[in-house]
Amino acid sequence: MTYRLAAICFIFVCTAFAWWILGASLYGRTNSADARLKGSVISSWGEAQVACPPTALFDETRPAPQPPKSAAVPYVQPPASPSVPSLPNDAPQPPGLDLVSTRANVDLLLDQRQKGLLWYSTYAVRFASTYGFTNETATDRDVRFRLPLPAQKALYDDLALTLDGTPLVTSSDPSGIFAKARVPAHKTVELGVRYRSQGLGTWTYRPGGGRPQVKDFELKMHTDFARIDVPGDGLSPTSKTPRGDGWDLVWNYRNLVSGSVIGMVMPEKLQPGPVAARISFFAPVSLLFFFFLIFLLTTMRGVDLHPMNYFFLAAAFFAFHLLLAYLVDLISIHLAFAICSAVSVFLVVSYLRLVVGMRFALVEAGLLQLVYLVAFSYAFFLEGMTGLAITIGAILTLFLVMQWTGRMRWSEVFAGKGAARAAGTTW
Repeated sequence: MTYRLAAICFIFVCTAFAWWILGASLYGRTNSADARLKGSVISSWGEAQVACPPTALFDETRPAPQPPKSAAVPYVQPPASPSVPSLPNDAPQPPGLDLVSTRANVDLLLDQRQKGLLWYSTYAVRFASTYGFTNETATDRDVRFRLPLPAQKALYDDLALTLDGTPLVTSSDPSGIFAKARVPAHKTVELGVRYRSQGLGTWTYRPGGGRPQVKDFELKMHTDFARIDVPGDGLSPTSKTPRGDGWDLVWNYRNLVSGSVIGMVMPEKLQPGPVAARISFFAPVSLLFFFFLIFLLTTMRGVDLHPMNYFFLAAAFFAFHLLLAYLVDLISIHLAFAICSAVSVFLVVSYLRLVVGMRFALVEAGLLQLVYLVAFSYAFFLEGMTGLAITIGAILTLFLVMQWTGRMRWSEVFAGKGAARAAGTTW
């Protein structure tokens, strides 16, 4: 009995090592594919977007002070002009129009894409907003409006700037979109902005564009997905209403003083590569439960299973994970899981029917494999519940085993006497 247990343990350790190699190779394939494929997704679709409000600066060129022509009169440096409020990074803020109101509307449309072993949370965004700017000076001013681009690697369709409903002639460079207009004295104008674009992973809006104080702000967001999540440094919506498959979210502030952002993290699909790798790393626990219960049942029944039989059972378990590792990047992970489960169960049942008979192979062994291979592996599809599901399964297993073996005389079992004796125990 001792030598048999030692042989079974050796088979288990070797199989566990093979699973470790398989899991590590899956993680390696996933990481290398991510580094290669993410750049391709960004090039064809776009990167994470960070939108900011436009700025409105006076478009003026002031001549530099010239020294007097007469050498007899000493030149006196003119006094420094009063300081201008600075941005948070202490850079001087050029004079311009004050942003007095924001009315923004954002539609986020999820369009996830699979590349190899990974899903990428790509999205389309429709943005439309009006910004109120006030000329508080006593003269008409030429103003240069600038809209920062939310992302460098992105496309923008139907992009337009309007002033009080009138389209503006725009120009662009890598830093943004520009337009010029004349704003009368003591006049509040509305700058309209609209565009359609695409991004990856997150969409973010900085209400003040770097300034900590924002006045009369409202942003309405509609999503076509139900699982919403704001970034770690993001503000929660002031109101939210379910609509169809998504949400209507509103951020409304009269006078906001905050350095936080508004944004949305796109929901992610179950990642085939990482899930398959975690299932492989967990597989030794699954096989340990299976070997333990098979050993227990065969001992109670007086069935003679040689260590070579355990070797082929371990190989059938390993076939599940090996096949899963190469199917998940070709078909749906759920379909791949079902195919691999059917293949592994068929291998075990068809083999054990030749060794111990159809009833034991189909009922005892087949049921145990469904629980400890299929169900335990499927627990990794339950995000946030995997550990609890496995723990509950382990505790229930412990309870059943303790009840089955409570009357067994283990000294006789390991001495080879009365292997099938379990006084008062039935199965």
